Amino acid sequence: MLGNFSYHNATKLYFGDDSLKYLNDELPKYGKNIQLIYGGGSIKRNGIYDAIVEILKANGKNIVEDAGVMPNPTVDKLREGIKIARDNKVDLLLAVGGGSCCDYAKAVSVSVHCDEDAWEKYFIRFEEPTCEIVPVACVLTMAGTGSEMNGGSVITNHATKQKIGHVFGDNVMPKFSILNPKFTFSLPKRQMIAGIYDIFNHICEQYFSGNDDNTSDYLAEGLMRSVIHSSLIAVENPEDYEARSNIMWSATWALNTLIGRGKTQDWMVHMLGQAVGAYTDATHGMTLAAVSLPYYKMIMPYGLQKFKRFAVNVWNVNAEGKSDEEVANEGLKALENWMRKIGVTMKISELGATPEMIEGIADATFILQGGYKVLTRDEVVKVLKESL
Repeated sequence: MLGNFSYHNATKLYFGDDSLKYLNDELPKYGKNIQLIYGGGSIKRNGIYDAIVEILKANGKNIVEDAGVMPNPTVDKLREGIKIARDNKVDLLLAVGGGSCCDYAKAVSVSVHCDEDAWEKYFIRFEEPTCEIVPVACVLTMAGTGSEMNGGSVITNHATKQKIGHVFGDNVMPKFSILNPKFTFSLPKRQMIAGIYDIFNHICEQYFSGNDDNTSDYLAEGLMRSVIHSSLIAVENPEDYEARSNIMWSATWALNTLIGRGKTQDWMVHMLGQAVGAYTDATHGMTLAAVSLPYYKMIMPYGLQKFKRFAVNVWNVNAEGKSDEEVANEGLKALENWMRKIGVTMKISELGATPEMIEGIADATFILQGGYKVLTRDEVVKVLKESL
């Protein structure tokens, strides 16, 4: 382990098929006005909404509805949520859904008492909140983003064709999150698969950096192997509780900042995928899948030893008698085979991207340092073209 770091996670988790009852333990800690945040209404069809409302009412809470959070929450929706929270003087933002609902709730939380435009302050200037923050809690219905145990928030601005994430500090992390794997069973299979790849890529973004003997990399490899194993079971039987529970738990640990300790980290796949998403409004996990392999093939020569390790330790590639490059390439081929087996999207053209969009998507892509190679803009364009 190189460098110096601190680690703290402010979120309390309740996990398991009986975990919703612990909402009763947490609600008395907050005021009466609860902003109930959810998406398109699936929680009303599957009974989760009724169960939560019953608990809220039993605890004497006033419920303020904030429905319609979309898969890629927009700045317009954010402003709507801010107004709801202000008008009703809410004491807790309770997000019920997947990562988009959790992300949105965190963006609202730092904006309710902010006297500036939230988009400009947090997502353009990347400033930290200096105002009072409304606490957030999550009841998770989709595994993927890890937003239930981190400070991340991603917001889309359709007017400017930007999709930007801001990772806030400990004070913005959810105060508590409830993770019941059974709540993910009613998720459409395509959404489950997109979440699975999102999990895997979160791990890769932290793994493919650095050359030291780092404990975080051993943790990352274990998580990747778990996701691979459970994903193949879940794709065949989406209601396999053991597989879905392991996927849900892996998602949380993939991005609760633990496996990034002591790492420089490389988030370029996310920057590329988010730029594609800003132009197509496509599902986040699928945008990541579509750009991953061209990006990894480009940077592999600069991080050859880590890609070789990835092949051997994650995919069980036999390295005997082979060059490092051959082993590394076999690892990427194994990754590709798994991606095809679980059914992720492999091309951005399948998500609505066109050749005419490439230059604009490249302009919308933040170029980050921290990985094995810092891309030039021309290389960004090349990766995008190879992803079409």
